[in-house]
Amino acid sequence: MEVSNILYIAIVLLVGLVFGQLATFIKLPSVTGYLLGGLLVGPSLLNGLTSEVLESFEIVPQIALAFIAFTIGSSFKRSYFKRVGLTPVIIAIFEASFAVIIVTSGLLLFGVELPFAIMLGAIAAATAPAATIMVIKEFKAKGPVTETLLSVVALDDAIALILFGFASTIAKSLLEVDGEFSLFLSILNPFLDIFYALVVGTILGLIMKWPLKLFRTSSNRLIILITFVFLGSGLSAFFGISELLTIMVMGAVLTNISSAASSMIELSDRVTAPIYVMFFVVSGAELNLAIIPSVGFIGIAYILLRVVGKISGTYVGAKITHAPETVGRYLGATLIPQAGVAIGLTAIAESVVPMYAVQIKVVVLSATLIYELVGPLITKIALTKAGEISPENE
Repeated sequence: MEVSNILYIAIVLLVGLVFGQLATFIKLPSVTGYLLGGLLVGPSLLNGLTSEVLESFEIVPQIALAFIAFTIGSSFKRSYFKRVGLTPVIIAIFEASFAVIIVTSGLLLFGVELPFAIMLGAIAAATAPAATIMVIKEFKAKGPVTETLLSVVALDDAIALILFGFASTIAKSLLEVDGEFSLFLSILNPFLDIFYALVVGTILGLIMKWPLKLFRTSSNRLIILITFVFLGSGLSAFFGISELLTIMVMGAVLTNISSAASSMIELSDRVTAPIYVMFFVVSGAELNLAIIPSVGFIGIAYILLRVVGKISGTYVGAKITHAPETVGRYLGATLIPQAGVAIGLTAIAESVVPMYAVQIKVVVLSATLIYELVGPLITKIALTKAGEISPENE
């Protein structure tokens, strides 16, 4: 007898509900509970959700990340950037760059081949916003660290793509696999991708304003929200550009030109809870415990060096911009999670340096497993120490 996918959706939601509540009971972020619950029922342990079942949930991460990108973009108000200036931009550049430099340099010191070290270092720049945003929402965190964090994780995607473009160019030239024209295109492509994402996102944000003027009921505006978030995601896939960046730009444009933007964020918060639960439970189920023993010394070095790079880069960027002391002290620890963008860059890296494809995949997937499990807890601890999670919310 074939089990309906609808039944599996119910199971995933129930697992998320139970384990999220258990995590809350022991004062852990709910997202940690979702991930652990998924890991328990996934192929690595009980295999209640088999690999075939997980394939049927492929669209869930895409939808969840699209709404997360809209939420981040909607926080980009002109008034905020007038107040903080270039602080988030500079911090984002430093935290991403330091992660690349420290991971690459550290691996070279440990005797890793240069092209391999360069590609792993480039992937280290990427940060996953999903778990971080969930912790902020759950504990209603507010303050300079939280504000800066929302901006930095939004900018991180674009900066990671640029740094990865340069790294892949250098790796290709070292391996002498392409000619001069290919190298030029490798440098240009990340900038073109970002430019196209900015254009598509801006156009969608400008267009979205008009139906919101015509349709004022919550039900109609919810339909508009879902339509445009899906449009941003679908068009990004069609043009081969960054989904996160496109939808973030759309949200940023809308929040600065429409008085209805705040109501759209509220609507998004109401309807996305089950989507986020499914996303994290499925993400936990897809984590493969079997790869951990094979990660080796290089994997351990990558995991630790990346954390050092993120924290030190954030600290330096905060000092340069004279950001509040809590930002320099605690922001770096909230940038540890790594998932979707890093895995996507891994797939590209495999084609750039195919001789290291297996090692790169094992290292990044193992790091993702560890970062996603401990990252939300560390984010909560950092925001609590920064005084941005009140005792009653904790």
